[in-house]
Amino acid sequence: MTKPTTTTTTKPTTTRRNRAEAQKMRSTPALSNAERLQPRVDACNEITADDYAKYVPLVVGGERVGALQPWFADKLVDACGEKVLRRDDASGEVRFADGLDTPDARSEAIKPGLLALRDDGTITGWRDEIFPVTMGYGRAPLLRIERAAASLLGVRAYGVHVNGFVTLENGEHELWVGKRAANKQTFPSRLDHLVAGGLPDGMPPSECVVKECAEEASVPESLARNAKAVGLVSYSMNYQGCCKRDVLFCYDLELPEDFVPVPDDGEVESFKRYKVRDVIEIMATTDDFKPNCCLVIIDFCIRHGYITPDEPGFVQLVHSLRVGND
Repeated sequence: MTKPTTTTTTKPTTTRRNRAEAQKMRSTPALSNAERLQPRVDACNEITADDYAKYVPLVVGGERVGALQPWFADKLVDACGEKVLRRDDASGEVRFADGLDTPDARSEAIKPGLLALRDDGTITGWRDEIFPVTMGYGRAPLLRIERAAASLLGVRAYGVHVNGFVTLENGEHELWVGKRAANKQTFPSRLDHLVAGGLPDGMPPSECVVKECAEEASVPESLARNAKAVGLVSYSMNYQGCCKRDVLFCYDLELPEDFVPVPDDGEVESFKRYKVRDVIEIMATTDDFKPNCCLVIIDFCIRHGYITPDEPGFVQLVHSLRVGND
């Protein structure tokens, strides 16, 4: 006699471990935007005091103005020759030779060595733009160098970054975001501001804004001069082993809704308008933006109320936007 078949129905069960994980997920609050964006700022502030101490000091006029990777210090001295630069036997510092005691004399003396390093591929991205080397903004230059050498020399550099935005009828903002050209030597195809650029020797930041607006986005002077200076951000970043110490002057430029920026100098591939909240999400979840642009956009978000003191992590985020201005 055949016994009847018994069918056992297994009900879905939740193990203790699964229940615990589910409970943990319910009890763990989601990170705030301030906390989600903190890693973007931290990525631009990788150089610690201990790291800084490992670089070879570049001393000019008795002032430590630069920080060189040891291999580059040797290569720079060799390229310039002992009549221009020398290593101090006791401290290891790189100093100008005796007699090169004026900014013009130093600038002319170091130029052939920098050109030689350009020609052998050590210095890349040569721009034919002259940067002043100073001990602080507004102070007299100790010498002048090619912009492309600034990071390798570890000198403080200055630039302007412009948040181009529109205000919608509901009061919300949208940001114009540029996409860098694929052939850019630095951060190709990354997302960028409306315009940004290094501050050349002798040019006021406000004039640099007008220049960059015309060159990078075809913004007419009549609009560009409406850009408002709103502060600065600063950082000390490990850029390909270099001690990159930058101060960026931040500007807000409100544009008409019907204005469309157009790339002009080949450095930008295209422009697109994003809701600010979408930009926050891109920064928080990807590395699509050029790193230092995140600092400037985060500053914009704080000033326009998209990130507020109600959020955990707010104070740390605000503080960290300016810790690199040593």
